[in-house]
Amino acid sequence: MDREIKNGGLFTLFTTFLHIGLFTIGGGYAMIPLIEAKVVDEHRWIDREELLDLIAVAQSCPGIFAVNIGIFIGYKLRGVRGAVSTTLGTVLPSFVIILAIALLFRHFQDNVYVERIFRGIRPAVVALIAAPVFKMARMAKISRYNVWIPIVATLLIWQMGVSPVYVILGAGIGGYIYGQIKDDKL
Repeated sequence: MDREIKNGGLFTLFTTFLHIGLFTIGGGYAMIPLIEAKVVDEHRWIDREELLDLIAVAQSCPGIFAVNIGIFIGYKLRGVRGAVSTTLGTVLPSFVIILAIALLFRHFQDNVYVERIFRGIRPAVVALIAAPVFKMARMAKISRYNVWIPIVATLLIWQMGVSPVYVILGAGIGGYIYGQIKDDKL
């Protein structure tokens, strides 16, 4: 809490997440590098390990990933008012941009240049999402010994149609059992 107060309080929370929401294209996962740069490196509100934990929780909660992580960080730092500040900061840029696009898109939807711009943005968005995945894998200490876990989870969801809820529950139970076995050996 002291670290956050030194950095300006609720207004700083709002403007930080406004910046994150404004300058990130590609959704919540593309926001991870900017969230890390602002929240961990610049303001030092939380550490990298705590960010990784918040990402895991935000992914498993219903709703928009970027909003979830903003809520968790804001609430941790300043309670409900902090959560409201980060939520508004995260959502406001997208809301304004989508509103403007909705108002203007009808006039430009058949424009060949607009089509080309969107065609060019798609691969960049894929790269923006892929980069944090590999960084999070390193932070989560995924190695050649445990890389099978995310691969199996992905295949269960993608190829076999298993609900992510069951995969998360299974991973949680498996992690608990592994922790118990590991503690018994110590």
